[in-house]
Amino acid sequence: MSSTTSPIEFLTCLVRTVVSVVVAASVAAATAVTVHAQAPPAAPLTVELDSGAVRGSADGSTREFLGIPYAAPPVGALRWAPPQPVTRWEGVRDATVAGPRCAQAASGAASSLRPGRPTAEDCLHLNVTTPADMPPGARLPVMVWWHGGGFTSGSGGEYDATRLAEQGDVIVVTVDYRLGVFGYFGLPGLAGSGNFGLADQFASLEWVRRNAAAFGGDAGNVTVFGESAGGMSACAALASPRAEGLIDKAIISSGSCMLDWPAGTQFPRSPAQRPYVPVAQARADGLDLAGRLGCTEDVLACMRALGVDALTPHTQEFANHLAYGTELLPADPAEALETGAVPDIPVISGGNRDEARPFVAGAIMFDPTTITALTYPDLLARAFGEDAGAVAAEYPISRYGNAALAWATLVTDATWSCPTLRGDRALARRGPTYSYEFADPHAPNVNFTWVPQFPMGAAHASDLPYIFDLGGQNMLLPGGQQALADLMVGYWTAFAHTGDPNHAGAPRWAPAAPETTTVQQLAPGAVGPVDAGAAHRCAFWDGLE
Repeated sequence: MSSTTSPIEFLTCLVRTVVSVVVAASVAAATAVTVHAQAPPAAPLTVELDSGAVRGSADGSTREFLGIPYAAPPVGALRWAPPQPVTRWEGVRDATVAGPRCAQAASGAASSLRPGRPTAEDCLHLNVTTPADMPPGARLPVMVWWHGGGFTSGSGGEYDATRLAEQGDVIVVTVDYRLGVFGYFGLPGLAGSGNFGLADQFASLEWVRRNAAAFGGDAGNVTVFGESAGGMSACAALASPRAEGLIDKAIISSGSCMLDWPAGTQFPRSPAQRPYVPVAQARADGLDLAGRLGCTEDVLACMRALGVDALTPHTQEFANHLAYGTELLPADPAEALETGAVPDIPVISGGNRDEARPFVAGAIMFDPTTITALTYPDLLARAFGEDAGAVAAEYPISRYGNAALAWATLVTDATWSCPTLRGDRALARRGPTYSYEFADPHAPNVNFTWVPQFPMGAAHASDLPYIFDLGGQNMLLPGGQQALADLMVGYWTAFAHTGDPNHAGAPRWAPAAPETTTVQQLAPGAVGPVDAGAAHRCAFWDGLE
């Protein structure tokens, strides 16, 4: 894949800088899963880990331990090598400042929710948030967050987990992992090709297993959760033999293993893509890049000698480039999901009602001529070939008012919602699965894309402010949105405690069944079961296959 065919910056950097926000609603404690009769003693701010002591900070009702290294710096001879153990440090390490974001292109840097944070290749750090007050001997569930960003941008440090930890009585770990060319590069004969980012993510889970108890966490009750690329990583991890003993539950948001984008559906000039590639492709693409950078002799040594600045311009070439057919990920995750070759652990899985809208809006902002009534037939033909006529009849522009909304609706249905439902039905065949669709029509526009007569709705990534305070800012203003956020935090953390999102005071969420397309809708004042298959015309799309 070349840089000219990869989706441009706004297609993978889906969470933009938060300029300002008014925080009006206080967080209710009613959704907390565990309520202590008396205030327990404050937990210590200095914690002894297997690699040395760290000192964090307390802010109100939570403790934070930021920028903790969980693996050795992946630089020099460790660039494109499996993560290695941290060298033990002496004394007490300061853990009050998040580490640098993993090296990423300028578009990724621009998308930081905490402007001014540097980027670096030495970035394998994580952040831990816990309740400030915990009883002695506490063993709280641990939730491990893998961020999104197209596998090329973002950072765990941008997700403030205070509400999750405080309301849900859980410990939250947010992780930085290698991105783009640094995380998914490959070469013939290079062990770990295409899997370095995923290997980092597994290393973070191994760190949790060794160190959870030091924070009052239960290493035997770990929930992995992620959105977009983080969700795709969590789904892929279920297909890995390394998952055994490390993952007890999973939450997959907008990241089903089944996602599949025909040509032009991510961006009008993008190639057909899936989140995963055969390892042979990862190696071939890496060898091609090496040749373009002048590394034709002793290729690996030459590539490792290049500076970070020489490599980051190529990071977008490795978007959606997680490799399978490897020791870490033997099978295509979609096939593993379809055949039931994944553990029968509890899973929450779902997506957003209007996933594709920010991608379409971004394309129009970049070039207003790309998606119009005139180009609509060509877009359909490129994506769907001989089925283009049937798709045009099912999604006529006249039904939606303009070509952009028609295109965004059919792309959401064909490439996001219906594949996610197929994946959820497969998951339901092997274990407890709770399917959902986030559907707040007025969700915060975290993508910062605006096009006239094109509302963002429940766009990709717009569910994130309901779980996290992005960049430390609570973006929710209306009472209904804050109530939905409290409910979602309650669902997510109840699931972390028990494997079942249901808890006192919350609308009943029934587990998914293999033969239905009913999911739990999450919208202000409208939480409950809906037929997402009917809403997204999945019978039509399934009939085209």
